[in-house]
Amino acid sequence: MAKTPKLTSAERDGLIRDGYSSLVMEGAGGITTSPVFSKVAGRDQGDKILVIVELSGGNDGLNTVIPYQNDAYYNARPHLGIRKNNLIPIDDTFGFQKTMTGFERLFKDGNMGLIHGVGYDQPSFSHFSSMAFWQTGAPNSGEAYGWLGRMADALDPLGHNANLLVNIDDHQSLAVRAMNHVPLVFDAPEKFTRRAYHEQADVMEAIDRRSNGAGNASLDFMMDIAASASQSEQLVRDAWNAYATPVDYGLVRFGLERVAALVAADFPTRVYYVPYRNNAFDTHVYQGDLHARLWSYTSDHIAAFVADMERLGRGDDVVVMVFSEFGRRVAENTSLGTDHGTAGPAFIIGKPVLGGHYGAMPSLSDLDDGNLKYTTDFRRIYSTLIKGWMGHDKVSQVLHDDFSPFKMFKQ
Repeated sequence: MAKTPKLTSAERDGLIRDGYSSLVMEGAGGITTSPVFSKVAGRDQGDKILVIVELSGGNDGLNTVIPYQNDAYYNARPHLGIRKNNLIPIDDTFGFQKTMTGFERLFKDGNMGLIHGVGYDQPSFSHFSSMAFWQTGAPNSGEAYGWLGRMADALDPLGHNANLLVNIDDHQSLAVRAMNHVPLVFDAPEKFTRRAYHEQADVMEAIDRRSNGAGNASLDFMMDIAASASQSEQLVRDAWNAYATPVDYGLVRFGLERVAALVAADFPTRVYYVPYRNNAFDTHVYQGDLHARLWSYTSDHIAAFVADMERLGRGDDVVVMVFSEFGRRVAENTSLGTDHGTAGPAFIIGKPVLGGHYGAMPSLSDLDDGNLKYTTDFRRIYSTLIKGWMGHDKVSQVLHDDFSPFKMFKQ
């Protein structure tokens, strides 16, 4: 029998980088695990977990965190403006949608940092471009890797934790694209079975044909990837099947219950990315009731997840960040909706958070062509999470620049 030549480190890294290690789960379309020869590692009891919730579509921040004492708000929104008797005041200046009872509890319990005026310079009004800027953490740069992927590479440069990144979706987000880590991507855990991408299957067949049955390092490497991936596949299904909770995750569940199942099973993931689907928050027409419903679902779901983490004894270990790719214009449009804008609020949530307001609310009268002028660069939030929560001091290694973090955590 021909001896299989050993695959060099450079060849192995090249295969991962070029995508030949990517595998798709039937019914999920996601990508499974990286370094192939290691088994799924057990978690370190001290590991902190970061969960990112993406509100795709461009959330209307002014009807989320409502400046109910500001006449300029009501002047710009004679129909959509939410009156004081129809909102939940959280202090003497701001209130939440009346449907946001879950967020009200989190804020009043001191478990929410509310960051005002979040945006970036030279904003894009394109969903695709602005989301790419947020996901890479590098606006207008052409950056190929996501900010969470780069953070994973910085935290674990050799890829010892093969499941550091998990993306709950039917396709991989740019945010989790890394050089040394291949995210675990799935939507329905009970259908988590993988099959090779067609192009990867073609590559494997071509390699096999060239080798004429002899040993081939590249083919063996990809076969080892498939074998290793099946371990994570089974662990995800087992975690989901074993998970049971008395916590009500609300009427519409968009993925945090799947995160909770893996946390409950002590899965070693440190970063979870959970997006809304189909630009749900893109409220150009008849925004009022739709936006209220969206926030009812979102607020209840996130509050339930925080409660579930406490039930599991992991409340001190988990932080959630909530963002949208842009806000909306200050004035309502003629279709009783709002159009693409610039700055908006973001939220950092969890028991470890020093709750309260962060950043400055933009002026509603000093506008940039009808849009809010951002007051908080979104990368300050990333810096806060990278350094303040995940404990990586070299923020510029991830964000390509230094951004002053907020002091937002209790430890």
